[in-house]
Amino acid sequence: MPIEKEIQSRVPVKIWTDDVEPEALAQLRGIASLPIVHPHVAAMPDVHLGKGATVGSVIPTRGGICPAGVGVDIGCGMSARKTALPADALDGEARRKLRHSIEREIPVGRDQKRVPFDDARTWMRGRERPHAASGTMMDRALHQLGTLGGGNHFIEVCVDERDGAIWTLLHSGSRYIGKSVAEAHIGRAKRAMGKGLADLPDPDLAYLAGGTKEYGEYREDLDWCQEYARQNREIMMDRLLRQVAFAFGFEGDVSRLGITERVDCHHNYVAEERHFGEKLLVTRKGAIRAGVGEPGIIPGSMGTGSYIVRGLGNPESFESAPHGAGRKMSRGEARRRFTAEDLVSQTQGVECRKDARVVDEIPSAYKPIEDVMRRSADLVEIVTRIRQIICVKG
Repeated sequence: MPIEKEIQSRVPVKIWTDDVEPEALAQLRGIASLPIVHPHVAAMPDVHLGKGATVGSVIPTRGGICPAGVGVDIGCGMSARKTALPADALDGEARRKLRHSIEREIPVGRDQKRVPFDDARTWMRGRERPHAASGTMMDRALHQLGTLGGGNHFIEVCVDERDGAIWTLLHSGSRYIGKSVAEAHIGRAKRAMGKGLADLPDPDLAYLAGGTKEYGEYREDLDWCQEYARQNREIMMDRLLRQVAFAFGFEGDVSRLGITERVDCHHNYVAEERHFGEKLLVTRKGAIRAGVGEPGIIPGSMGTGSYIVRGLGNPESFESAPHGAGRKMSRGEARRRFTAEDLVSQTQGVECRKDARVVDEIPSAYKPIEDVMRRSADLVEIVTRIRQIICVKG
């Protein structure tokens, strides 16, 4: 479906849904009021209120950048691999064992590796630390490289609805170091603006002017954290595939999985791109790049499946698409409204945790993924839907 709503601020905000809470609309107007934003803001079908800047927004800028526009989970994104293995070869007991083996192999939630993964040591060795990072933060980053984290991050084993083949899928970002670096630069942006901070609709929308030392250091730290997040997913994916290979009796030999498709994408990041004939700095906070033919992943909630897609290159969205189902209620509200029994009911057929500690991730806390996909018809084409049979939550 094409653009459903357009609101005016200093520059327009073009929205691919009419289902937006008033607080998110106000936040979008605030973002669009920034003098560095040009020529308009795009809001995806999964748009919802975020901290500082709206989740599901695409923010093009000239001459500056807003750290809160990127958010605190720099480089958060998705990774997926399709295998040649049939999902029906995994019965209920095999799925249970595979879930527990994944949870033993990959630290989740606040857990980290006591002894870092070898791949993590290799990646970190000799690498200069971000400007906003301390030695202590770098040590923690080493121990967290290859770990899932909490919140809406997940690891899944899914089945392709076209042919019944197994996909592996995961969602994670830059862990504590991305959060710490982001918060440090948001603070620096506020200090750099001085008295001009009072003119902003929200202090968190403080921005860094191009050409300044603060701007240059933030750009370098962004690149570092985005690469860290990508490597974090790569290490986890290698470990996940190894556990699948064990589950099929291949003694951990990943080469026997017959991997035929690989899809990787950030959805909290910044990239230099050309749109409407101009070189722009495009911030996607809760959005994927969807240039013509580009592969992407749009995940649903833990009981509803996900979509592998190809971009259509819509210029009005700055060649972007949604990053998932999008929350429709806060975590606190979800915990108040739903119980562990509700979670059990809504995740039937999925091997996953079903206790009160993950009720805030219940499918009903999210927008229906089918609605998001319907509203994305001019942004992406669907390649296939994959349905989770195992879900590991942080």
